[in-house]
Amino acid sequence: MQQLRELRDRRGMSMIFVSHDLGVVAQVADAIAVMYRGQLVEYNSAEAILNHPSHPYTKGLLACRPQLEQNFTYLPTVSDFMEEFAAADGTTILAEKSVDPALFTQVQAAPASAQLAQPVSTVPAPPPILQVKDLTVEYPIQAILGQPKRMFKAVDHLSFDIHPGETLGLVGESGCGKSTLARALLRLIPATSGSIQFEGQDIARMKARSLRSLRRQMQIIFQDPDGALDPRMTVADAILEPLKIHGLVQKKHQREQVSCLLNLVGLDPETMDRFPHSFSGGQKQRICIARALALNPRFIICDESVSALDVSVQAQVLNLLKNLQTELRLTYLFISHDLSVVKFMSDRIMVMNQGRIEELGTAEDIYRNPQKIYTQALIASIPQMQTHRSPRITTEHDR
Repeated sequence: MQQLRELRDRRGMSMIFVSHDLGVVAQVADAIAVMYRGQLVEYNSAEAILNHPSHPYTKGLLACRPQLEQNFTYLPTVSDFMEEFAAADGTTILAEKSVDPALFTQVQAAPASAQLAQPVSTVPAPPPILQVKDLTVEYPIQAILGQPKRMFKAVDHLSFDIHPGETLGLVGESGCGKSTLARALLRLIPATSGSIQFEGQDIARMKARSLRSLRRQMQIIFQDPDGALDPRMTVADAILEPLKIHGLVQKKHQREQVSCLLNLVGLDPETMDRFPHSFSGGQKQRICIARALALNPRFIICDESVSALDVSVQAQVLNLLKNLQTELRLTYLFISHDLSVVKFMSDRIMVMNQGRIEELGTAEDIYRNPQKIYTQALIASIPQMQTHRSPRITTEHDR
């Protein structure tokens, strides 16, 4: 964003900046045009759009992006602000809905970790579902002529626990080792050293047959739903694939199970014979979630699973993940570079930098009282819903 602003100011350029994130747009735009289904529904100065939006779609976009100051259990979505009607001439009429004030006053429940820390009566707290101790993952670096071969530590001696029913958020900039850690936890890539205990079993030393059985309890939702779904497989085939691999479905019950899973993630079971290209990005991610739930897992890794979605769809998927966690008693490792999204989803947050843990604590503590400079910098870099016009740059001295 800084580079774009500098280029604009130095060259006296005009710029059209296209984004689904109004928080990002606010950092650079003088005026904002809001589009919905091919139509321009609102056009005004950035200050007017952000502070006094007039169209219900714009109001929904502004509300559905998680904000660090908010503590919602449910994110407002565009549908909370607007409804559509089909007119007699075939056009669509957009009508504003009266918004329930409760949408903006709900407070997050007490973190699962806090609940575990103060067990009722003398009943002991359950052990962590996942225990990671001194985990290291290294990659070889191509040797330069005349120099010895070196190893790069993508994950550098990490230790942490995840408790049953909680969401541990993992945040850090691109390249810090988040996805490498996720794949190592599922043993999709080998760990160099350390231990990964899932319900008391060491994944790192487990034989292939035992690991295959355990993997039914551990699933992952990837960032890009287009890359995660085979374009030549129907929705039904994609969801049934893990069930067939593990021998958990009879042919006569296949469509029934797919219908149940699609209903669970809010999709029409009648669409199960369609191919991925006929679905929107948010719908495709829901299909990926349905597939991850097919084996009835206890632990799910969400690896940047909403970062490819526009903010209105992102809010729907985040709400879905929270509802599923409550309904199915799931445990999440939620990975993202967006601290505001991680804070909304998580009980505790782990901040990662260059393969190491910078900071680990409750979501509120990490935001309200960050101890490390790196965490403070991450929080400061989050786009805010306010207009920001940087001073025009004229000379290197002025910079």
